[in-house]
Amino acid sequence: MIDFLTLKNQLCFALYETSSELTKLYTNVLKEFELTYPQYLVLLALWNKDGLTVKELGNELSLGTGTLTPMLARMQTNGWLRKHRSTEDERKVLIHLQEKAQQHKQVITEKIASEIELCNISIDEYEQLITLLHSLKMKITHR
Repeated sequence: MIDFLTLKNQLCFALYETSSELTKLYTNVLKEFELTYPQYLVLLALWNKDGLTVKELGNELSLGTGTLTPMLARMQTNGWLRKHRSTEDERKVLIHLQEKAQQHKQVITEKIASEIELCNISIDEYEQLITLLHSLKMKITHR
């Protein structure tokens, strides 16, 4: 039987510690590009599908507009993306990558991949972790 009263047996604490360390790893790489970890997540979402609305981007990243709007404004000021109102529905604001984001995509992703490799996580372990974490999220969400 697992002793749930000890910190080392708390799943939430193990995830918290691991998440903190991974965020530090990403933050160190992204510093060179003057990007924060959440800004990197925005880039990942837009590299996957450019032209998302603010609402779609928020849903993709599980971020509210109160968090997302100032972040997008900073990224626009720094030349990573541009925002504009939809011509079809002026209530929608579309987000598009700027050339800077396209030019830095490969080097950023390669540096992140190199750092992950230095953690000695095999591709199989990486895929297993992703699968397990997605499964855990679904189980918690749908309990």
